[in-house]
Amino acid sequence: MHTAAAELARFQPASDQSLLVYFGQQITPEAHQHVMRLLRLLGLEPVTGIRNLHPAYCSLLIQFDALKLGHDDLKAILRPYLDRLEDVHLPDPRRVEIPVCYGGEYGPDLNEVAAMHSMTPAQVIELHTSATYEVYFLGFVPGFAYLGELPMALVTPRLATPRRRVPVGSVGIAGNQTGVYPFATPGGWRLLGRTPTPMFQPNRSAMSLLSIGDRVRFTPITQEQFAALENS
Repeated sequence: MHTAAAELARFQPASDQSLLVYFGQQITPEAHQHVMRLLRLLGLEPVTGIRNLHPAYCSLLIQFDALKLGHDDLKAILRPYLDRLEDVHLPDPRRVEIPVCYGGEYGPDLNEVAAMHSMTPAQVIELHTSATYEVYFLGFVPGFAYLGELPMALVTPRLATPRRRVPVGSVGIAGNQTGVYPFATPGGWRLLGRTPTPMFQPNRSAMSLLSIGDRVRFTPITQEQFAALENS
């Protein structure tokens, strides 16, 4: 008997050595739960020949050894896994608070975002800090976590022209997502503030501060608090 997750799942070859498993085309908490359950089950019961697993919003990219597996072989192996997804227990999510200094030099787009939504900057900050965000996946650069979803009233298109350099720790929004830049890189998200908390440190056992499935809240701090935390 197929489960709802198994009925929803769709396979798509991504290359001669990779297969995508889709759980619909929409970014939803339910689809992401299916991704996390399949990721966990494959971690608990590894399949010989699978090399890497790359989760996204509603899909899992599976890279495999083409000398050991083909696409059809892997589909046949995965179907019983998909039938068992609803029995997979996910651990309680880790909760992380990230302090943010909003506006000014730290959040150069705050006023524009407020004007776009007919709000005050304080209302934008209140909305951004009111939500609990889920880490859907990590990508773009090491330690960059895609967080969702923004409150509907804050959904904002990315910049028409990306910045050449976004400062490390910048907190931005784009579409219905928010995230923190772990490094100084080019980027097109609208910047609301900045955090002194390092998002990626190669000398930590867990190099990225955030992991898939974590729950994140942002808390506002002053410039003085930012400086104190940055120098601590």
